[in-house]
Amino acid sequence: MGVRIDRFIGVAAVALAAAGTVQAAPTARDARVWSAAQAARPAQLQLLQQAVDIDSGTGDVEGGRKLAALLIPRLQALGMTVETVAAEAPGLPENIVATLKGTGKGRILLIGHIDTVFGPGTVAQRSFRMDAEKAYGPGVSDEKGGVIEGVYALQILHDLGFKGFKQITFLIETSEERGSPGTQALIHRLLTDADVELNLEPGDPPDALTVWRKGSTTFHIDVKGRAAHAGIAPQDGRNAAVELIHQLQGADSLPRSGDGLTANLTLMSAGTRNNTIPENAQAQINVRVRDKADIERVDQLLRKNAETTAIPDTKVTISREPAYPPLPSNPATDALAGRAEAIYAGLGMKIGRAGNGGASESAMAADAHVPALDGLGPVGGGFHSDAEYLDLKSVTPRLYLLTKLIMELGANPPAPMK
Repeated sequence: MGVRIDRFIGVAAVALAAAGTVQAAPTARDARVWSAAQAARPAQLQLLQQAVDIDSGTGDVEGGRKLAALLIPRLQALGMTVETVAAEAPGLPENIVATLKGTGKGRILLIGHIDTVFGPGTVAQRSFRMDAEKAYGPGVSDEKGGVIEGVYALQILHDLGFKGFKQITFLIETSEERGSPGTQALIHRLLTDADVELNLEPGDPPDALTVWRKGSTTFHIDVKGRAAHAGIAPQDGRNAAVELIHQLQGADSLPRSGDGLTANLTLMSAGTRNNTIPENAQAQINVRVRDKADIERVDQLLRKNAETTAIPDTKVTISREPAYPPLPSNPATDALAGRAEAIYAGLGMKIGRAGNGGASESAMAADAHVPALDGLGPVGGGFHSDAEYLDLKSVTPRLYLLTKLIMELGANPPAPMK
């Protein structure tokens, strides 16, 4: 009976560990790294302010290049080989790929993005500011806080003379907020030379890693009608706007919120003049999924709806943008989260595990069977709004965590995902 009980307890412990409910033993605090992270704080926040106070909405080529000019010299000063890589889509600034060779085992890919959802002139309206608890400004958390954290983690490794990794590659990309249309092929190429991907997206409040994410794509509904004078001969027109409304009503069965599939109308336009029947109408539906198959399900629904029009002689065309796959719950990410929890526990702190509907490059890593951990930037909230903030008390612990993760993974990289 004793053997049976021991065996049951052992099996149960394995099951609980796989479910992420058993904490790894704390990793003793590294006094040198913690002291360096504390000392870095003033300069880290100063560089964050400089980065936030540069408008860099997706497609702002000038702003992206200004940020690159701010960051590239700092990376080069750390001994990194820095390459600017042209975007794979028009109207986007170059991406930054910084590489550092070491003497250890692990090949680590850091990914952060400097594009935001805010247009030119936003900084003039609400530049970087801080109060006792938070920092504010366009892109302060999503994701300039994480990018600057990455720079200072590399700075600490440099200052400590740490070379216990085979290679660190830091990709700073410029089109994540649109699904990385300028970076997809580059990310796939970098993943072929990586053992693990660490993503610098913000942590979720109160203090959590991101261990799953939804996939994301945007569907375009384009309607072609016929223009006519709205007063003299409206009957000669074919109203594209009315047909677009009909098509959107056909998508009403899709859920708009929840942990699974969601589909939300985000952009819509029609017509050019107030006295003309609209000849053209367009809408975009942003779709988020936990299961990749749901993207095809939405595609089939929209295309089937397009076959039937309420306004005669109108034509409906359905297209979609490149998609981020989901980052599913998986043992490799859970194992990385366990390492992070142990590092945090060494500080006497607890870090949680969470997931959300925001897509990221970590999903591409997992899809390529490269273990990935997301949400490693400072904790933040209010994303994509003028309420966006960064939690200042998370800055130093998160910098310590990222630095120690790089050190541990350099010595002991994870096995490829199955």
